[in-house]
Amino acid sequence: MHLRAEALILAIRHHGEHGAIVRALTAEHGLQAGYVRGGRSRRIRPILQPANRVIGEWRARTDEQLASLSVELVISRAPLYAEPLPALALDWVTTLTAAALPEAQPYPRLYAALDGTITAIEAAPAARGWALALARYELLVLAELGYGLERETLPLALASGVAPEWPEILEALAITGEALAAQILVERRAVTLDARARLVDRLKRAVA
Repeated sequence: MHLRAEALILAIRHHGEHGAIVRALTAEHGLQAGYVRGGRSRRIRPILQPANRVIGEWRARTDEQLASLSVELVISRAPLYAEPLPALALDWVTTLTAAALPEAQPYPRLYAALDGTITAIEAAPAARGWALALARYELLVLAELGYGLERETLPLALASGVAPEWPEILEALAITGEALAAQILVERRAVTLDARARLVDRLKRAVA
C-alpha cells in the first residue's frame, strides 16, 4: 500500500520512546492511521498538531499492516491553541471525527466540511462566527453516518441560512449533542463527549 494525499491531523498517540501513531482524514481515502518515526521529536512534534493540514505519505507492505507515515506541513493551526475557546473547538471537532468515522472509507463532504469548520474557527474573531459552523458540522457527521435528523425537528439556526442569536446557536448545539451521544458515540461516550462538554460550558460562560 502506498498513499500520498493531503490530510487533516485528527489524533496523535505516543508509541515507544520516540514514535507516534497518527490518525488523519483524507478526502478520497477517508481516515488513515500511520506510524510516524520520530513523531515525538522537536522537529516533527509541531507538525503533528490536531487540525493541521499536511501532505501525508503512507507506506505498508499489506493493507492489514500499520503503515509508516511521513508528513509535510501545509497549514499550521498551532497559534489557535493559545486561545481557550478556539483550542477547545479544535479539540472537539478533531476528537469527534476520529471517534466517529470508520477507517479507510471516503467521506469527501466531511473532509471539506471539517476543513471549512477549522478555517472558520481560524478566521472568526469571536466564537459567534464559528459556533454555528460547528453545530452544522456535527449535523453533517450524523447525516453521513446514516443518522440524519428530520428537518422539521431542527431549530431555525440549523434549518435556514438566517444568522441566529446565541440562544438559537446553543439550542442547535444541544440537539446535535444529544443525537451524537445517543447514536454515534455510545461506546466512547464518556471520553469523547468530555471534550464537547468543556467547549459548550465555555461558550455558555462567554455569552452569559
